Amino acid sequence: MKPLLTALASSALLVGAPVASGVTFNTQEAETHGQWQSLILSLGREHHFRAVETQSYSDATLSLNATQGVCDLPWLEVRVTLEEQQASSRTVNLVPVRLRIDEQPVMDSMAEFITERGDDGFYVHFYLADMPALIHQMQEGQQLFLGFDQGERPPWYMTFGLEGADEAIARMQTLCEAA
Repeated sequence: MKPLLTALASSALLVGAPVASGVTFNTQEAETHGQWQSLILSLGREHHFRAVETQSYSDATLSLNATQGVCDLPWLEVRVTLEEQQASSRTVNLVPVRLRIDEQPVMDSMAEFITERGDDGFYVHFYLADMPALIHQMQEGQQLFLGFDQGERPPWYMTFGLEGADEAIARMQTLCEAA
């Protein structure tokens, strides 16, 4: 998977636009829920709450995130570790993506591929029309399937397990609302 992402990131960096630089947050109150964890990320007065799956891939994570004060606007993110620190923050590409939980109907969307200066991660942010439906399906399902369009090449697929997602997401939401 790394060679594909490295090639994709390298070829697409030429059309990117700058985004905010990455920052390292402190991790607090991490709890394990099956394949998932829930935790608090903080930096000064800024707090984010995360439900994250780190078991399906050695170099990729799937997370559902919320921010203090806007808990009703969570976002879904995939992070893939690259082989080196990135020299600049850029929006690498915007691609069609399909999400599906188990045998539920496919959700067509768009995904933005991002790198952040000084970070060895490649981030995928999703533009989802019905986040509450996806969260509900994640809490009920067994697997989340992602398919990224790569133009003329075959789609790039990822699958993440959802065992423990229900507890991790519920705790993430509770922590955010209580903050």
